[in-house]
Amino acid sequence: VRFANGKLQHPDSLSFTVYRNRDRAHPRKRHRRILVSETERLCYVGHNFGSEVMKCNSLCRYFVGVLDKNSGQMEVYNAEIFNMQPLLSDQHILHLQVLPREEVKVFFRDRGCGRSSGVCVLLGGCTGCFSVCFCLVQMDLCIEAFGTSKQKRALSSRRMNAVGNDIVSTAVTKAAANVIDAKGVTALMQDMAQDDVQNISAFLPPCHEDADRPEHVYKFEDILSPAEYEALQVPAAALANITAEEMAKRAEERSHCSFVLEELKFLPTDEKRRDHKARCLWFLDTLIKFSHLKVIKKKHPMGPECPHIISRKLMKNFTSLTYNDGSIQNLVSASMKAKITAYVIALALHINNFQTDLTILQNDMKLPESRILDIAKALRLRVSKAKGVPGMENDENHKLGTLSLPLPMQKAPEGQRKRKKM
Repeated sequence: VRFANGKLQHPDSLSFTVYRNRDRAHPRKRHRRILVSETERLCYVGHNFGSEVMKCNSLCRYFVGVLDKNSGQMEVYNAEIFNMQPLLSDQHILHLQVLPREEVKVFFRDRGCGRSSGVCVLLGGCTGCFSVCFCLVQMDLCIEAFGTSKQKRALSSRRMNAVGNDIVSTAVTKAAANVIDAKGVTALMQDMAQDDVQNISAFLPPCHEDADRPEHVYKFEDILSPAEYEALQVPAAALANITAEEMAKRAEERSHCSFVLEELKFLPTDEKRRDHKARCLWFLDTLIKFSHLKVIKKKHPMGPECPHIISRKLMKNFTSLTYNDGSIQNLVSASMKAKITAYVIALALHINNFQTDLTILQNDMKLPESRILDIAKALRLRVSKAKGVPGMENDENHKLGTLSLPLPMQKAPEGQRKRKKM
């Protein structure tokens, strides 16, 4: 067993009682167990079924070995891990004091991680020197009545660990007022906007700000390792040796993204440079196609022609693991799509002499313009307006991203736009 609210000081003094389901014929119910234990202060309950069951029991098997010291032999038994939760009565729960709303200024803020229930109140930013969270009782009552199971578990956990809430509430109110008086509303809002930039920066390629040349800011080796680059020789050969007829056919079939189809028209005549550009275009096209996937169900999602080392790179670096229906799945989440976009832009800069048409990439990746511009600015690009390639969509109003030294300062977005989940 393990205890949800900490470790016991004297675990040897505990005794446990196991209850099993009476329905021995039912294939699922016959395995259900409830484990109960009681200390001087609390009762603990754990079970291996329901919404709060530990998922590790379904991912692997556990065993307990009992060693006979006399014979030196060990008997092995199947085991399960139980998460023991305190069973609280009303007298164990400490209720927070309800504060008049006019006594404290509150800034509601979504953390952007996808795990916030929307009831947390944060004063100051992650980059600030002081941050504190507290919840109003009215919000707790709403969660109890209408909240999801995840929100109710969070509320129960918070109440279990609540100690001296009257003192904490007073201290929080005083600290909140001090933070607002010290930093001011404008500074707090700027910290929140700055956090937007930091959220995106977590998904960018490594940036070498002290580089003396543009090609060293986002090094090519950080996008494609030498082994990965070598593996691209075979699949990229078809692009390097493409004829005008094949190019027209692929453009008609839309077998490649618009960026790649346009760049194939300008392959260098030098064999070495032609091969290098073909490899970069093949990987960029693969990244864009991979970003359009949702849940990865196949072992080789990009087809058998994709080298194994590239498939492993895509699955490891550009997917998130999720647990669904008793199995682990790879998911191309919104945050992973932002990461793919950053790497696509960085690779396009190497292909196009560190100046690339962001609008074409935006259309290929099916992103809103504001999204790709946010990522481009986080990459420290200078964004300007330019006329696109004739025949392209909206060819009169394209956005051009340029990587030049010295790098522009990273600024928080102006204004207060609606926060987007990464």
